[in-house]
Formats: sequence, structure tokens, C-alpha cells
Amino acid sequence: MSVVNAQTARDGNFSRVPQGLLRTVRAASGDRLARWAAYLPKIAEREPELHKLSDPQLRKESLGLRYRARSGEPLDRLLVEAFALVREAGRRKLGMRHFDVQILGGAAVHHRSIVEMQTGEGKTLTATLPMYLAAVAGKGAHLATVNDYLARRDAEWMKPIYEALGMTVGVIQAQQPQDHRRKAYACDVTYGTANEMGFDFLRDRLLKRSLAAGQQDLFGQMLGKAGGGSDEPVQRDLHYMLVDEADSILIDEARTPLIISALPGEDEQIAAEAYRWAAEVKTEFVENEHYDYDHDERTVELSLEGRQLVRSLPKPAAMDRLPLSTIYEYVQRSIKVDREMFLNRHYVVRDGEIVIVDEFTGRLAEGRKWRAGIHQAVEAQEQVEITFATNQAARITVQDLFLRYDRLGGMTGTASTSSRELRKIYRVHVEPIPTNRPPIRKQLPTLVFGTAAQKWDAIVQDAREQLAVGRPVLIGTRSIDKSEHLAELLVAAGANPTVLNARHVAREAEIVAEAGQRGKLTVATNMAGRGTDIRLGDGVLELGGLHVICTELHEAQRIDRQLIGRCGRQGDPGTYRQFLALDDEILLAGFGPKRSERLKRLGEKSTGPLSGLEGVFRKAQRRVERRHFRDRKIMLYHEKERQKIQRQMGQDPYLDTPG
Repeated sequence: MSVVNAQTARDGNFSRVPQGLLRTVRAASGDRLARWAAYLPKIAEREPELHKLSDPQLRKESLGLRYRARSGEPLDRLLVEAFALVREAGRRKLGMRHFDVQILGGAAVHHRSIVEMQTGEGKTLTATLPMYLAAVAGKGAHLATVNDYLARRDAEWMKPIYEALGMTVGVIQAQQPQDHRRKAYACDVTYGTANEMGFDFLRDRLLKRSLAAGQQDLFGQMLGKAGGGSDEPVQRDLHYMLVDEADSILIDEARTPLIISALPGEDEQIAAEAYRWAAEVKTEFVENEHYDYDHDERTVELSLEGRQLVRSLPKPAAMDRLPLSTIYEYVQRSIKVDREMFLNRHYVVRDGEIVIVDEFTGRLAEGRKWRAGIHQAVEAQEQVEITFATNQAARITVQDLFLRYDRLGGMTGTASTSSRELRKIYRVHVEPIPTNRPPIRKQLPTLVFGTAAQKWDAIVQDAREQLAVGRPVLIGTRSIDKSEHLAELLVAAGANPTVLNARHVAREAEIVAEAGQRGKLTVATNMAGRGTDIRLGDGVLELGGLHVICTELHEAQRIDRQLIGRCGRQGDPGTYRQFLALDDEILLAGFGPKRSERLKRLGEKSTGPLSGLEGVFRKAQRRVERRHFRDRKIMLYHEKERQKIQRQMGQDPYLDTPG
């Protein structure tokens, strides 16, 4: 989320609702938003009175509101007073007074909606409104965002507002001790990541079951540790959840369930030998001779000749205990990894470990592992220590976790294209919120080239032209390796780029803070697409603002829109241009090898920009989006069936052993 310097109300100069706002609202989203816009004049009427109160008196007003909520008064009835208090606390403590459109967004989130607010419109500040209103009930309010850095940053940034109203604020971070987590969840408002909150939910389920069975430290035993920790759950009941960057968390991350593993089995050594052997022999297998590859399903199937080759190859003695069918699977998995998983694109090697790079955020996915042996096959491929896929002790999907909350809301800059899925799975509406100022971001014509080499040359030229007039330039790439390759080309052309990818996470805030300065060139992965607010330096406004270059389509249109949204914030000028090539990955992902190969051959014969082909890329992108949507629906269906069976067997649906 990003925070804007909202207009500061001067003494006695309180705003009223703009005359045209209701018309804008109705045009943007219809009657629901127009109905909530009726709160605006009522909230504005309370400002002069609240402005006169001292800090202790403001806190007393908040305590009175909390008493009424805990006495059973509906939160809907308290919304006007609660939002007015938060607006005054923001003005007083941070010099940030919520815009009317932010008040509108807060009301929509309170009413079980996911709001789409453009970049720079102040989602961080907006979130304080529904979070405070939910917290006055005394049951806790959670805000989940995409990484630890943003959770900590936003909690610390907004903490003065909550504290001015008598609220406590907690933050959940990775590797945090259980006692610290328990204190954070006991606060009125708790910030954290969806993954950490999900794992805490699962750990609490395991702990409660072990306590019911009279065991003291089942979780510690599962991890192979002596001692353990406190025998009390860390979370309270799940009351209210606000999901920041909702499309990323509720859609992109929903394909991977959260899993807590029990102690590993006894066959680790045999498995390690098999993974290493398969990684060594995979080059012996030739496509269409020894195996078939399904590009739509991304599966490898050994042919009769391939199985004969497996049987004929020498193997470690330890593998004699494995059935042939299992050995075939090791080989198929190794071939799949060799074809699909690439260093510095899908993962990095750090301190002898494989760390996944999240394809949607560009960040390192600490602690996450691929399932079904893929992670171990990658470890074998990179010749690092193999860690084993262990037995599951507990699991939950992101969908299931958030549906367990009494109330769910969210915000993001790119939700409208996924509104159908969000409504169907999470039973929430998507509400686009009008911008505070009219957007003047300008799209420049998309350029399509025959090959990636031609495309990179054109990108370098475009960047140099913009830098020559002093404009800052942000170039977005899909992966670490591409960001570094482009940086090398820019350096060779005489430019001085700053690179932001998962290798430079420690300097992220510094790099983003400088990206809008005059003549600054930044090459970034998707890390620059979410939770970042690039402010323009002195004189940049007059030069045309930030120029964004998109180097490739992503597998979801929303990710492209996130990058584009870095320019033109809060009515600032800005431009963006999309560069594409006929050997881009999206064409292979969307159309498969035959059609993408035909397009690739066409590109190799061409020189200069090609016309009339942009629609081909958009079609390929839509096909990938549909496939991912189907995968998420299938996973949700199987998860529900699994839970149904476990309930019929008298088991906890989130724990994989009888309870």
C-alpha cells in the first residue's frame, strides 16, 4: 500500500462533499457506492467539533465508541463517528487528512468489498478507517499484506493514528517467537502477512489437539526439538480481515496451500540418491523419442523407449529397493524441472539453499517450497543439500483461511479484471473508487519486434531518449536474470541503471525513494509493482513525469497494470510503453509450442517494429489467465472434498492425522 500526503485541513477550513462526486460515484460503480457516499457530509459535519478537542478528549471519545460497540451497538451505526475520529487523528498526528474518496473506500471495505484504488491514492491511510471500526468491537482486526517489510512499514507508519485513539498495534514477522506473536495478536490491530497468519492458525490447531490429547509439546516433537514453547494458542478467534493487495494474496497465492510438515520418513537416503541420479541422467532423454511433453498441462510422460532406457542405465545400489514405477517418476520430474525451472528466474541459490522467487511479486518467498518433489529435484539440479518432502501434519488453503473470518474486505490497485472470481469464491464485491484527481497518465503506442534482441535494443534507445531530457525512467522485467541482462545492455550504451530485484531487497526503500528523481534510471522486477510509491523529484513534473517501460507481458494482466500504475500517481503526468517480441514467454505459455514456434520463425525474418500483432499477445495472456483460474477452482474443489471426507471420519479437516 502507499500513503499520500493528504490535504491538511487548516483551522476552520473543513471540506464539504464536492458537488460532482455523487455523479462520479454513480458513473463508476452504481448505487452501492453512492449510498455510502451519503456518509461524507455527516462525517464532515463532525470535523469542527472534533478539531476543538484536546488529545485526551479525543481519546475519551474513542473509548466511548468502544464501550458502545462492546455493548452490542452495530458497527454500521458507529461508522460516521468512527471515521470522523480517524480522520481527525490522521490530520493531527501525521498531517494527513483523509480525502473524501478515501473515506468512500474505507466505507466500501467495511461493507465486505474489495476496493480498487489506483496507485498513489493512499490505500495505507484508507485502511485505518475500516481497521479502527472493526477493532472497536474488542475482538481484534487483522491486516494481511504481501511481505514482512510492508507489514512492518505500514504498522509503524499508521501507529500514531491508532494510539491517539487508544488502540494498540501489533506486527507479525517471520521467525518471530511464539510469545511475541501472542502479544501481537492480542493487540486491537494486527499487521502481518497472509502466510504467517495462516501458519499460526495451523500451529494453533495442532496445539489445541495435542492439549486435548494430554500431550505437552506435539509441535516441538514434530520439529524434532526438545522443549518447545508456551502451550497456549497465539491467535484469538478470527473476527475481521482486511487483505492488502487483495488480488495478489487471494488469487495469485491461492494456488499454493499452506502446509506444516511432520517428522520425515525413514527413506531419506534412498530418495536423495534417486534425486541426484535422475538429475545426472536427464540429459540422456530426448523429447519425442524417450518422452512426450504436454505444453498445456506441463507434464512429462516417458515413452516405451524412455522406460527401456531407464532400466538400462546404471543406478546406485540404494535404488534397488525402489519399484520401477517410482524410478520413472524421478526421471520425469527431473526432466520437467530441467525444462521449466530456471536459476535467477524461478529461484536463486543462497547459502547453499534453494529460495523461490515469487513470480508475481518478484520477491524471495522465504520458507516456501514447491510440492510433489519439484523442490527436491531443483536441489539435485543445483547440487545443493536435498531437503525432503515430509509428511503433512496440517494444511489450509488461502481461500479457506480467509473465509473463516467473520468479515472480509480488501484493497488493491488491480481487482476489476478478477471481480468475477473474487465474488464467486470469497463472496465479496469489487468496487472501483474514483481518483482524488483526474488521471492524466498517457499510453504510448505498443511496439512489437521479431526477436528479443531487437526488443532490448529498442528499449535501450527509448530509455536513453527519455533520460536525455531529464525524465526518470522505470523499466519493469519479469525475472532477475532479465533485469540483470538489460542492465548490462544499458551500461554498454553509456547509461547508469540502478537494479532492484530480489538480490537487492535490503536497499529496496532507498532505490524506490530515488526512482522518481530527475534523470534516474531504474531496472526492476515485479518488486517495484506493489506497495511502492514513486514520488517525483524537483522539476520532473514539468518534464512529463515518470516514464515506465514494460518489457514483456506477464501471465496476469493485473501484474502489468501494477507496473503501469507506478507513473501518473495522484494526477501527476506520466507515460508508459509496452515492448513485445515474438519469442516472448507469454506466447509459448498461451499457445503452446507449435503456434509459438511459427510466430518465432516469422519474427526471425523481420526487422523493425511489426504492426497488428498486439492482439495476439493479449489473447495468449487471456488463455493463461483462464488456465490459472481453472487450476484454482480445481484445487478448491479437491480441498473441499478432502475436508468433507475427514469430517465424515471424525477428523479435524485441517489436520492430516486423526484428532
